Amino acid sequence: MTEAMLQELVITRVFDAPRELVWRAFTDPDQFAQWFGPVGWAVPRDTVDMDVRVGGHQRFTMVNDEDPGMTSPADGTFSEVVEHELLVGYEEAQGVPGLPDGTRITLRLEFHEEPGDRTRLVLRQGPFAPTILSGAEEGWGSSFTKLDALLAR
Repeated sequence: MTEAMLQELVITRVFDAPRELVWRAFTDPDQFAQWFGPVGWAVPRDTVDMDVRVGGHQRFTMVNDEDPGMTSPADGTFSEVVEHELLVGYEEAQGVPGLPDGTRITLRLEFHEEPGDRTRLVLRQGPFAPTILSGAEEGWGSSFTKLDALLAR
């Protein structure tokens, strides 16, 4: 796979909640464990460890609901943090289809205030091989459905 074939995932989503609440859902380990992961996957609270600052980390493990032996660990490092506005981090790819091990996958989350106490989130993540881009987009969409439910409480 050539570098030119790799793509970045971009998702814009508006949440019916104030920016501070959406930010907290991404940065508070208790809340993060309640919504992250596509439907059919869970993030046990005891696997979540976050140090939300430049140079800090975010570690967790997604566990498949039907087969708990099927897991997906994540170990990212924060490179930019602006409270309630911006989270940028990266992880070194290991076993990601279409990417050489060691490729840096970056995640950028921008939190924008919208009228009516709503929040527009702009997510950029990649690079990804085109063959897994739609799966990543579907996974985020499924996770965001769970986040909507958490924010509605």
